[in-house]
Amino acid sequence: MAGVPTSVVAAAGLVGGYGVARWTNRRPLGGAALAAAGTVAARQWQQRSGTGAAAALTGLYVAAFAGSHPLAKKVGAWPSVFAVAGGVALASWAVERRA
Repeated sequence: MAGVPTSVVAAAGLVGGYGVARWTNRRPLGGAALAAAGTVAARQWQQRSGTGAAAALTGLYVAAFAGSHPLAKKVGAWPSVFAVAGGVALASWAVERRA
């Protein structure tokens, strides 16, 4: 996965995790997809930007997942997921660009 930008991995984890949970009706399976992509992203963040940046971006990834739930009550599930995925992708891109 070294050729895939970390911003894409993180966004795909958020969108894919929700999609898997929704389409299979198995939330733990969606959580596994979310966690797998988050693990890959965290490793790439650490390698490319250092431990501090990786910790901050991983925290943002988890906060985005948690924050998508109340946001979904206001704007709908898919718009919420896309919004938080976009935010994490943008933050990831910005941090890695500076490294």
